[in-house]
Amino acid sequence: MRRAIITAVALAAVTAAIAVPAQAVPASPQSSGQAAQYVVLYKEGASLEKARAAVKAAGGTIVKENTAVGVATVESTNTQFIAAAGRQGSLDGAAANRTIGQAPRTGKGAEKRAAVEKAGREVARAAAKAATTEGAEPLADLQWDMKQIHATEQGSYKKQPGNKDVLVGVIDTGIEGAHPDIAPNFNKKLSRNFTTDIPVDANGDEIDGPCEYANCVDPADVDDNDHGTHVASTIASPRNGLGMAGVAPKVSLVNLRAGQDSGYFFLQPSIDALTYAGDNGIDVVNMSYYIDPWLFNCVDNPADSAADRAEQRTIINATQRALDYARSHGVTLIAAAGNEAADYTKTFIDSSSPDFASEPGEAAYTRTVPTSCISMPSEGKGVIPVSSTGVSTRKSYYSSFGNGYIAVAAPGGDTYDTPDGKANVNRGIWAAYPERLARERGELNPDGTPKIAAIIRDCSDGKCAYYQSIQGTSMASPHAVGVAALIISEYGKRDKAHGGLTLDPRVTEAYLRSTATEHACPSGGSYTYVRHVRQADGTYATVTTTHKCEGGKSSNGFYGSGIVDALNAVK
Repeated sequence: MRRAIITAVALAAVTAAIAVPAQAVPASPQSSGQAAQYVVLYKEGASLEKARAAVKAAGGTIVKENTAVGVATVESTNTQFIAAAGRQGSLDGAAANRTIGQAPRTGKGAEKRAAVEKAGREVARAAAKAATTEGAEPLADLQWDMKQIHATEQGSYKKQPGNKDVLVGVIDTGIEGAHPDIAPNFNKKLSRNFTTDIPVDANGDEIDGPCEYANCVDPADVDDNDHGTHVASTIASPRNGLGMAGVAPKVSLVNLRAGQDSGYFFLQPSIDALTYAGDNGIDVVNMSYYIDPWLFNCVDNPADSAADRAEQRTIINATQRALDYARSHGVTLIAAAGNEAADYTKTFIDSSSPDFASEPGEAAYTRTVPTSCISMPSEGKGVIPVSSTGVSTRKSYYSSFGNGYIAVAAPGGDTYDTPDGKANVNRGIWAAYPERLARERGELNPDGTPKIAAIIRDCSDGKCAYYQSIQGTSMASPHAVGVAALIISEYGKRDKAHGGLTLDPRVTEAYLRSTATEHACPSGGSYTYVRHVRQADGTYATVTTTHKCEGGKSSNGFYGSGIVDALNAVK
């Protein structure tokens, strides 16, 4: 894995996140002698002076402040810091910063998140070049997803391919800026990394892996996971005669990294990324994640301890404050709906949270989650949640849903959306994959050709690029983001504050919804998925699940207002 030092100049540019003088931590009878880290939310209306004094009174030292939304990263040796912060009138709560602690021994976060998104990798190798449309990119024929939303040579590319003055922020694990099918549209100057790599946890178990540079901070043009690069490629890979094109092939990509190499997304980096987007003229952001460690955040669940309730309340309030800030500054907020195959408008049984422990002994437990609990950021106010479709336009088997939750649908892949119910890698979403990672993971032959079905290579004029097929609502959301970027390109006004173009997020959302292709619920209101899943011994196990769709043709729980359409949005 590759790491680098973030320069002082780069830190100074993040105006919303500023260092403050260290404060002495008062002696406390509850002191553990070892500092832990927390995210603290200041009370709205409280002065900085009073909020800082309250942090000190609770036994904390401020490491960093985000004054735009009143959030601070704090260190404390007080083992009861969350409770102490809750008693301070100038503070609105605190949450453990999950970048310190113990990860599940079952594997890295990236492996956990990849359970759906890497499905189908064992299927027979895909054809590499099959494009037949004149002028199309070499691998365009593999992009059923672009055809589904009419982002093609004869579709939206012809009418509106996007404007480089439109800035798309990818809040993810990073963007491999040097990828040949991303580099032409990558804005390195504006890109930032808001995370610090976590080599190992308190027990010595690996999280992000060894740091190769000082401070464990990767440069802003690196993706050591692959997730963010795939998302960025779907949004805006250029039409350059290599590989494939994105939905909006002429807009600009900005890396706003908030995800760890291992796939975890914590509160402070997410808040910093959103406020930076608002301060720097970003037009639309993609958020294909939920904020760890709670899939759903509850403020009064009896299954949770008082400290855990306080933590979840802080995550909700702090994230919403950052979302409001970004949206009020012209940022359209779009998020993946989730891969739990759950109806978010119904009671849910969650056994995955907390998925990252801040101290030894903490582990996930089973709890009943009522509809009052919310997943952030996808259920935040002002956010556009996107469900996933397969090649047949059915809702993907893994995609979460809910009438009143889903805003729109978009292609996210469904490798089991096949005539025989067996996985086919070509039913996933193809997009850019860092060659560096393919080599590190042993996925390439000595001559550079891929070893596995879900990776392909395309070469032109001595330059080669790699692509992978994966699936998930993480892949659906960037299709909607690309369409939103086209809408801003077509209808946006000059941004007097930052240059470029801008469009009120409410207007962008209205265009996105009203131009989507309406799609009714399945006949009878439910759909039964029959998947034949290949086992380790080569046999197949049949898995059957049924999801209920509620609502009418113009608005329902599977598709929201409909499947996004790039051509409709700009014509």
